[in-house]
Amino acid sequence: MTPMLKIEGLSKEFTLHQQGGTRIAVLENVNLDVAAGEAVAVTGRSGRGKSTLLKLIYGSYKASGGTVRVLHKGTWVDVTGAEPREILRLRQQAIGYVTQFLRVIPRVPAIDIVAEPLIDRHAAPDVAVGRARDLLARLNIPEKLWHLSPMTFSGGEQQRVNIARGFAAHHPILLLDEPTASLDEENRKRVLSLIAEARAAGSAVVAIFHDEDERRRTCEREVAL
Repeated sequence: MTPMLKIEGLSKEFTLHQQGGTRIAVLENVNLDVAAGEAVAVTGRSGRGKSTLLKLIYGSYKASGGTVRVLHKGTWVDVTGAEPREILRLRQQAIGYVTQFLRVIPRVPAIDIVAEPLIDRHAAPDVAVGRARDLLARLNIPEKLWHLSPMTFSGGEQQRVNIARGFAAHHPILLLDEPTASLDEENRKRVLSLIAEARAAGSAVVAIFHDEDERRRTCEREVAL
């Protein structure tokens, strides 16, 4: 299988400047390879750094040491040393990140929020909107809400809009931070189906699942922190 993500010696330390410069080591010497179409679960007790690992891969946090290399258009790019512009390009084209939270944008309709990743890739507007409509329908967002801002949606509806946005475009690397948390059984199954489709299309998945059964059904192996 073609490797898409290579993590070597990754570490992250936080400095609490308002607490006398206290340093807290969250991750140390993490090594992980993930291939195209493979799903790996990140496990560990609360506070072990699971979400921190995803944010390091996504470039939201700066690593204290080690490398995070992603394969993008045939070239390995080290996220830990990439310029901000390069990280933004990777997020747009290579690395998708799906969480259970939606950053609500005032006055922007849900259907536009979901279609935006495809528009950013210069997809035809009708193609982008068609994909958005399909995902919103699959995730049980009532059609009467599609042209409204999610600011007034319930928490579960906002979560499903965020999931739809995360799966709108194909990403070679897909990061999932408890995407099924707080969802009912029917919508959980629909999200797991979207994950399976992404893997079939070649996405390398790194995921955090609160539910052990969902983790085992979705991922071939686990990496314990």
